[in-house]
Amino acid sequence: MADNIYPVSTLPRSAREELLGQHGMMIWFTGLSGSGKSTVALGVERALHERGILCRVLDGDNIRTGINNNLGFSPEDRRENIRRIAEVGKLFVDTGIVTLAAFVSPTNEYRQLARDIIGADDFKEVYVSTPLEECERRDVKGLYARARRGEVKDFTGISAPFEAPIHPALTIDTSKQTLEESVRQVMALIIP
Repeated sequence: MADNIYPVSTLPRSAREELLGQHGMMIWFTGLSGSGKSTVALGVERALHERGILCRVLDGDNIRTGINNNLGFSPEDRRENIRRIAEVGKLFVDTGIVTLAAFVSPTNEYRQLARDIIGADDFKEVYVSTPLEECERRDVKGLYARARRGEVKDFTGISAPFEAPIHPALTIDTSKQTLEESVRQVMALIIP
């Protein structure tokens, strides 16, 4: 950090959380494109909202059309994408908001970077382990087919690697369970 920058906050996190009556945390969904990360995150968002818990979903497509619209999919850009998301997520978490991040985040290194920025106590990793074949079958955007034809470079699962998490807080396979079952499992991480 530059010598002339001084982060400012007039209220401690505890005051914000007391105001909201909840504890901020990050639920980080990782998995291949089409695995169901965003679908489950949106289901959890609805369930939290119904319980009066303020939350926010951060999703790959939404972030890449805004704050990260200048990034591509090279390893360096992917790392910067995750770094920026984690920094924004930390602001939400420190405000007391339950934050649901749905990103491929293909390597353990990238996810560890996010965990380090947000803080291990506030970070819960959910691995959406849906098999590649099912992700390809669900591919409404046609990205897997384009990647297999070589039209999309650095596509995770086809021309770029994906590392399964080492110790996720939860592993779900949306090809073997319903959305409702997946949402219930994630909710148990948030509201034990």
